[in-house]
Amino acid sequence: MGALVAVVDKKGEDAKEEAVAMLKVLEGKGTEAFGIASAIKVKVGKSPEALLSLDISSPIVIGHAFSKILVIDKPQPIKSEDAMLVFEGRLYPNTSEVSDAEIVAKKLWQNRENAAKDLIGKSKGNFAFVIAEPKRLIAGRDAIGAYSLYYGENDDTAALATERKALWKIGIEKADSFPPGQMAIVNKDGFKFAPVRTLALPRTKQTTMQDAAKKLQALLVQSVKDRVSGLREVSVAFSGGLDSSIVAFLAKRSEVNVHLFHVSLEDQPETETAKQAAEELNMPIRIFQYREDDVKRVLPNVIRLIEEPDPVKISIGIPVYWAAEAVANTTFRVMFAGQGADELFGGYKRYLNDYSKYGKQKVQEKIFEDISGLYKNNLERDFKICNFHGVELRLPFATFEIAEFAKDLPLELKIGSASEQLRKLVLRRMAENLGLSRFIVEKPKRAIQYSTGITKTLRKLAMREGLSPNEYVQKMFIEVFEKRK
Repeated sequence: MGALVAVVDKKGEDAKEEAVAMLKVLEGKGTEAFGIASAIKVKVGKSPEALLSLDISSPIVIGHAFSKILVIDKPQPIKSEDAMLVFEGRLYPNTSEVSDAEIVAKKLWQNRENAAKDLIGKSKGNFAFVIAEPKRLIAGRDAIGAYSLYYGENDDTAALATERKALWKIGIEKADSFPPGQMAIVNKDGFKFAPVRTLALPRTKQTTMQDAAKKLQALLVQSVKDRVSGLREVSVAFSGGLDSSIVAFLAKRSEVNVHLFHVSLEDQPETETAKQAAEELNMPIRIFQYREDDVKRVLPNVIRLIEEPDPVKISIGIPVYWAAEAVANTTFRVMFAGQGADELFGGYKRYLNDYSKYGKQKVQEKIFEDISGLYKNNLERDFKICNFHGVELRLPFATFEIAEFAKDLPLELKIGSASEQLRKLVLRRMAENLGLSRFIVEKPKRAIQYSTGITKTLRKLAMREGLSPNEYVQKMFIEVFEKRK
């Protein structure tokens, strides 16, 4: 686990220094080693600077910043006769004693382009990868996009990286999210994308609440089972709400020890709710409470990791940062969370406004837009934050199979009416069928940025400087990245 980079020098010059510069930017708390490679030469060292001694002389260079999560994880790139691979992510389930990257490598060395398409189109998992050949790169990302990957180019260079700032470092100002479910061929002419496995437009399929809940349960039980495979214990980022409670419940039912981690500012009522939910689930919970000064402390780091001056993303990112930080200070290295459920099953209150103003069709369109954009709006943010702390984030709701199922559900199985206060109706029915308590099943949705008190605190910090929240985070964004130029 860790971070990847890949560079193509369009003028045919050695791309080693650019790759090393990018790796320096991507070092996290748990980074143990760095590696770079051309199609035929590879070197792994303890620091990016140690890689500069490798005589590559290649316009095609890939690199990896390695953080060990599981015993099977190994530094990369991985070598074949005339190509190299960096693979970031997991295939589910992996019950072998071989790393995910090594499993992928064996699949990719023969007929690499078609094998890469098969990896994207047929594998269960969340991942991003890049293959270095003598004259081109082959890159890809899974169909949901839980692991971040960005790309961009200028007149001299085409490049990819786990974080935007690595591309900014080498003069690529416009860094876009690599589209999930697609493969790209990258050479001196730039990027050429090909869709492999992407979500089709929704086609409502009539079904009953009972049948939909049964199907959803089967999908989610399998997703959790796949993701806990090989683990004895896991941490769960726990709000006390429906989504994280379901994830925790199913993980425990899969016979792993589950430890709940709850973070919030002091004196927030949701903390007592989380304690009660933990009691209902009969699971140990660790409570971490923070103050306004703690928000100010982590704000620059969160902005640097999110790489966007977005107050909403920052308000959500701060609790994720605290949860990952808390987990990183224990023996746990894998954290489960319930992200994705609100997009998939109509959990956000804002859907009610569209329902009242524009009707059911507009809400369906908006939900599909949010499912399709889940990677950009939520998953990339949370992955980058957890990755910085050396914590692997696993998201059972964020699977292509569940997304395909959810997008075609009738709206009335998600939102009963324009005044529906609970929403996510089919998920609640599934939770009820599983045997979760009514306290959890009927708990109203409250967004994490409000339940933890972060949005209110950011507003207070901004007002003290006579700024709006947008102006305040924009000012801090400039300060954070000006200091690191």
